[in-house]
Amino acid sequence: MYREARASDLPPEERWERFRRRRDALFAEHPCSPLGPGDRASFAGLPYHPYDPAARVLAVAEDDPGGAFEVELTDDGTLRLARVARLSFDLAGGRRRLALYRLVDYGGGLFLPFADATSGRTSYGGGRYLLDTRKHADLGTEGGRLVLDFNFAYHPSCTYSPRWDCPLAPPENRLEVAITAGERLPDSGWRAAA
Repeated sequence: MYREARASDLPPEERWERFRRRRDALFAEHPCSPLGPGDRASFAGLPYHPYDPAARVLAVAEDDPGGAFEVELTDDGTLRLARVARLSFDLAGGRRRLALYRLVDYGGGLFLPFADATSGRTSYGGGRYLLDTRKHADLGTEGGRLVLDFNFAYHPSCTYSPRWDCPLAPPENRLEVAITAGERLPDSGWRAAA
């Protein structure tokens, strides 16, 4: 899914459309979908904000290691994260910064959760995810900078089912602006998904 999203021979918006179709298919058909059988019957696709080219930015990574901290997950035990860098980028009329974490356990990888002014309103209150290299959820680099395309921001599985435990965006990864790109909450059930 992300290999297609990184394909440089396709325009970014087309990559995003393909990503959406693949994510919808996983939700509708995969045995580990966070949707239960009843929800799958009425599932019409995950809702997204319209594609916004300005939500695709290139970030500079600045080394900024931090100590490991723990996130308690109800069924999965303790998840340990350690900050490895700060990402700086221009978005929504200003310079923004987010912390990039390394998953100490759980197979390793880099992880970028974030929350913004839409959290708890039109997106999940605990935030969305933008990068999880353990699951190959990343868009690569361009010119030595990390591609952050907020159009690809997605909700963790716990948004859709209490069966899932998910790490939420830490306080240092809360943006004060509304990021009206990427996955959003359904307006009124799955039939209303746009």
